[in-house]
Order: sequence, then C-alpha cells, then structure tokens
Amino acid sequence: MRFSRIAAVALSAALAMSVAACGDDDEPAAAGKFPAGSTMEKLSKAGKLKVGTKFDQPLFGLKGLDGKPAGFDVEIAKVIAGELGIKEDKIEWIESKSADREPFIEQGKVDLVVATYTINDTRKQKVSFAGPYFVAGQDILVRKDETAISGPESFQAGDKKVCSVTGSTPAKNIETYLKDKAAQLVLFDVYSKCLDALKNKQVDAVTTDNVILSGYQSKEPDAVKVLGQPFTREPYGIGLTKDDKVFRDWINDLLEAAFKDGRYKKAWDASIGTLIAIPASLSVVRY
Repeated sequence: MRFSRIAAVALSAALAMSVAACGDDDEPAAAGKFPAGSTMEKLSKAGKLKVGTKFDQPLFGLKGLDGKPAGFDVEIAKVIAGELGIKEDKIEWIESKSADREPFIEQGKVDLVVATYTINDTRKQKVSFAGPYFVAGQDILVRKDETAISGPESFQAGDKKVCSVTGSTPAKNIETYLKDKAAQLVLFDVYSKCLDALKNKQVDAVTTDNVILSGYQSKEPDAVKVLGQPFTREPYGIGLTKDDKVFRDWINDLLEAAFKDGRYKKAWDASIGTLIAIPASLSVVRY
C-alpha cells in the first residue's frame, strides 16, 4: 500500500512537470531564447506580430475573399513569426501602400514591413532593411494588342502615358524617360487602380517590378502582357526600425537558414510556384 501511495505521488509530480514543460498552446516561445531587451524577445513575449504588407499584388501580397493576404511576402513574414514562436493567427496584417511603409515603421504601427519593398539609400535614412530576400527588375505592362511600346524609351516622344504608384521607386525611375512628366505620369495609391486605368485606356502602360506585373498578367493573360525587358535592379528587403541592428542581423541569419533548410522554397512553392523561377542563391547585405 505504501509503495502504491509513493508511486501515485511520483506519477502526479511527473505529470505536472510534463504539463509545465509542454506549456499552454497559446503561450508564446519560452523566454531566454533571445537576447534580453531585443526586439525578438519583446515580440516573442508578446506573442503577436504586426506586419505591413500589400493587399493588391498577386503572387506577393493579395487580399483574398477570406479577408487574408496571400503571397510570397506573406509567407516570408510567416517564417519570421514562426521563428519567434508566434502563431499565424496572431499575426496582424496591416495594409501598407508604397507611401505608407516608412511612416508606419517610424510611427510603430507595424513591427516590420514585407511588401515588395526595394532597398535604397533614401529609405535607409528613415528605416533599416534586412535582406534582400528577392531581387526583381522594373518592367512595363501594356494592353495585349499594344505594339508601339517596346521599353522605357518609348515614352521619350511624349505621346504615351504611364501609370505607377505614389512614393514608389518605379515612379521615380520612369521619370528620367519622360518628355513631359506632368502630362505623361499618372500616379495612384495602389497598382490595382493603374491596372484599371490601363484596361480603360486612360493610360498606355503600367510600370513597376516585373514580378508584380507578372502577377497581374497571370490573372488576365488575354487583356495585358509584360514586355519582359527589365531595366533596373530592385532588391526586396524587410523594413525595420532604423538602426535596430540586432533584429536586422537576426532576420538576415534566419533568411540564410531558411534558404538552406527548405523553408524559403516551401514559401515560394506556396505562393509563386512555377510562374517565376525560384532564385538559385540568396545573398543578404549586412551593414
């Protein structure tokens, strides 16, 4: 009898320890995994992550009928959340149009931005970037029957209108090819409005990164086409609070690890698949 009581007590203690070790399903990752005071520790303890992304870009960030965004940017953000021990349903997706990205980071409205966000020196004066996790190139989308536009030089005559997004790198880049910026460059807050303007013949072309345009072409192959002549190099980074070097280095390490262990490919297959060739390598820039 004495043995049975001792065994019962021991079993209860073991079960209690086991439950404690497993933790509550809703409990974030264990403390101590990240440096004290780091952004990673803060986010992990909070158990939630606010991610800025686009809601109108097929393949990278497109809000579906279920109200949730889908795409490669979204999948990359999920990899980051997973490493922090944060569940997908604890990610708050915040639409971050091109002109919103730096302000949202500076104001703390988002913890990070993954939104076809080109790394450049002007933006680095306000925010920091991890990555790049992908390198795109600016290209041009036209109506399927368009034959007079073959590249950015086609706008130099001054008789063609091109659409892009306010605050975007592509809008800045295309200016150098325009004869009359005021008459030729049409700007909206999102690219989906540019696409509508193109189909309605309010503009003659849309310009932004080739992967974004390929997403639109994949949705409406009988209406529009991408020229397939990229004329810039656009490295996509993950926007963070300026000078948060510890968080930036941690994400860079994670991106490299994910590329090697297959998480990057899984994210790619889940969003882009075979529409665009997966990069053969990944080289983050540390600074």
